[in-house]
Amino acid sequence: MTIVAVQGLAKRYGATVALDFVDMEITVGVTGLLGPNGAGKSTLLRCLATALAPDAGTIRVGGLDPAVAAQRTEVRRRIGYLPQNPGLYPNFTTYDLLDYVAVLKEITDGRQRRAEVRRVLDEVELTDRAKTKVRKLSGGMRQRLGLAQALLGDPALVVLDEPTVGLDPEQRMLFRALISRLGERRTVLLSTHQTEDVGALCERVVVMSGGRVVFEGSPRELAGVAEGQVWLSEQPPVGNAAYWRNADGFYRTIGHQPAGAEAARPSIEDGYLLLLGNAVTTGATR
Repeated sequence: MTIVAVQGLAKRYGATVALDFVDMEITVGVTGLLGPNGAGKSTLLRCLATALAPDAGTIRVGGLDPAVAAQRTEVRRRIGYLPQNPGLYPNFTTYDLLDYVAVLKEITDGRQRRAEVRRVLDEVELTDRAKTKVRKLSGGMRQRLGLAQALLGDPALVVLDEPTVGLDPEQRMLFRALISRLGERRTVLLSTHQTEDVGALCERVVVMSGGRVVFEGSPRELAGVAEGQVWLSEQPPVGNAAYWRNADGFYRTIGHQPAGAEAARPSIEDGYLLLLGNAVTTGATR
């Protein structure tokens, strides 16, 4: 079932094209949005979250059109948004911040609001930090607090912009577990630079480049883009830009088969790099 439908979405900043007539559909579950810096990911998420109006095209969230004033408020009630740099008031306690955001989300009944704040604190495993000032939380805890404010009101669509950036492996594992649970009954759109996040979490993946969607499919299908184009050799290849020496001492090459190389099983990262072409692969470490 399609929850979000985007058609012909366009956005420019002066001479810069951020979104170049994007079409996409998002269903229940976790969808990963991959792309290099400047691909248009954050602009797309801001448009979906109604924080930014597109120059052209349409968005439908549960059949509602945020461009229509009478429907925009209802669309916003159905969306939880975690921007890349959420503004979290440092002198608020965790509980007070969520209580304040709940009021902004029109949860005005005191008893209902307290129950909702306790619910999201429990969902992101911050109940024991309810009285802690935001400034005293670790980076991972602040990210979970940002997710908690996005979950207030139990939105059907959760939009997350780079939620795991800067987290250590333990924090990332916890965050992945939270997002995985969200995707069991909600639609989650997750923007990330981390192909491993996509492999661990996402049923579907969308790759953007230059403001356009260049791939939609499953993580397995993304890896399949590199089928027959990933190689392992004992010597560094000659004439290939995209290769590196792995932990086992072999040289992993993407592209043409080097002399004496054997085929390797492609990964999501391999498919992603091939899909984006020389603009990305020429930066590979030699």
